[in-house]
Amino acid sequence: MDYIDALPVAKGRGSATMTEDESQAAAEDLAKRLRLLMDVAVAESGTEPTYSQIADYLHERGTNLSRSRWTYMVNGHRYVQDPAVFEGLAAFFDVDTAFLLGEDGAATPEKVSAQLDLVRSMRAAKVKSYAARTLGDISPKALHAITKFLDEEMTHMPEH
Repeated sequence: MDYIDALPVAKGRGSATMTEDESQAAAEDLAKRLRLLMDVAVAESGTEPTYSQIADYLHERGTNLSRSRWTYMVNGHRYVQDPAVFEGLAAFFDVDTAFLLGEDGAATPEKVSAQLDLVRSMRAAKVKSYAARTLGDISPKALHAITKFLDEEMTHMPEH
């Protein structure tokens, strides 16, 4: 199963009558998506966007994002229901708001899928390199068999 497929779909979002469990699940889902977008930003630019960069971007668009609110959101501690913040974050990360919110039927942005493929490949390469170093004097045939196994496992492994 692909990591994107493992992300939950929003249930009852926008509703003022979310249960505590639904609210916590929504907060955790949003945090996963934000961390995923942060990972994509790191892969694209080489550095993680800072709170200040994100807050300044939103402030320029008339939306305030406090450090504590950002911390709640990115760590999944509390579900924040603020359409202006979601729209600003979606613009900052260059994705549809529907993806950020995990709405049913929201398309996974191409750049997110591409970066996930790259991250998967990089992780697989690290595992193969480690196995080759650790196993040292193993025969080429055995090393090839291990590499094939790891390739197959990495293509079936969900991210995170």
